[in-house]
Amino acid sequence: MNRSHLKRTGALLIAIAIAAGLVAGAIAYWSANGSGNATTVLADTQSLSLEPGIPTAQLYPGGDASVAIVATNPNPYFVSIGSLVLDNGGGEPFVADTAHSGCDVSVLSFVTQDNGGEGWQVPPRAGATDGTLTIDMPSAMAMSSAAANACQGATFTVHLQAKP
Repeated sequence: MNRSHLKRTGALLIAIAIAAGLVAGAIAYWSANGSGNATTVLADTQSLSLEPGIPTAQLYPGGDASVAIVATNPNPYFVSIGSLVLDNGGGEPFVADTAHSGCDVSVLSFVTQDNGGEGWQVPPRAGATDGTLTIDMPSAMAMSSAAANACQGATFTVHLQAKP
């Protein structure tokens, strides 16, 4: 073998060795395991607020009406509502307008709502604006046929509570 042929063969072997080393290094880098600790701090979760619900049509004895509410989310992430139920914690969940104070609200009822089992996702706060979601609940509120004349023409509000 001549000298130039040996130099080329040597250079080729060195190039192959370098390439093999780079490939082995890349494989080792991408398949290596590691461990460590990480810590994150989440902001305190803030409660959703629900405006009192309002029937979207006039209630009458033996009838029902849809109820609309607005849910407000002050958190920087979506919040799920699994269902909406009557809020019995703060007194009477139904209130008649002041002109109909003689209306016995015990003739009213509300059907727990869960959006067909899907619940609702209330959008997150964006910048300085809280996320809001208007929720319409078809045929959610009803008036018993035993309602007195004192309820005629009354406007009602219903206080609801969100459940996960």
